[in-house]
Amino acid sequence: MDIEQRQAELIDHFVKQASAMEGSALVSVVVEATSHPSLFAFSEILAAPTIAQLEGTENSSCLNVLRLFAHGTWSDYKNYASILPRLVPDQVLKLKQLTVLTLAETNKVLPYDELMRELDITNVRELEDFLINECMYTGMVRGKLDQLRRCFEVQFAAGRDLRPGQLTNMIQTLSNWLASSDNLLVSIQEKIKWADTTSELDKKHQKDVKDRVEDVKKSLTLKADVEFRGHEVNYAEPGEMMDYEEDRNRSKRRRHPLS
Repeated sequence: MDIEQRQAELIDHFVKQASAMEGSALVSVVVEATSHPSLFAFSEILAAPTIAQLEGTENSSCLNVLRLFAHGTWSDYKNYASILPRLVPDQVLKLKQLTVLTLAETNKVLPYDELMRELDITNVRELEDFLINECMYTGMVRGKLDQLRRCFEVQFAAGRDLRPGQLTNMIQTLSNWLASSDNLLVSIQEKIKWADTTSELDKKHQKDVKDRVEDVKKSLTLKADVEFRGHEVNYAEPGEMMDYEEDRNRSKRRRHPLS
């Protein structure tokens, strides 16, 4: 079962539980959901009407915990620990996992020093064990540990719940990307048209050169043929003169005995 399908099943399970309970009974549902090792999205649970009714009641801290896990990080918890319930170990682990996801949203190369600071981890060995055992093995992230550069190269990270106002920014980002893609497409089409035109001109130029070469060949062939015929005439004329002289001398020799 892939991580998305598992998430969907767990969300549906906890939404049904939360919808069937009220007041302090919801505390256990929230703790169970935020401690579950395979659940990383909480917006749907947070949107349940019974959960929203906790606002302003004695159990409102339970609502704040759910908001923390939907959008916050381990640093956020430390900043507001005085007004939040103490987290159980499984919740601490989950919130640190979610912190890695948040960091991976904006940077695909996470320095070890930043990760150790954000996760309250004191050494590289502990950090790498956490990334391997608690993040990559769960399927929430994939990446490469670069010990030489002291960083984690993120190749994949599961998405977290959208924070308030984040959807508008995402829409704007996607709109900008779409506009850039359209401009790039127009540029590519223009380059293709230019390449086609250049290719046609090149073909025409090659044909013109080939035609000129053929014309030169024909001209040289014709000239050579004319010169060859001229030499034949010149070679024939001396021979004719020689035959005439021989005939005249022969005639003289015939008349001599009769005189």
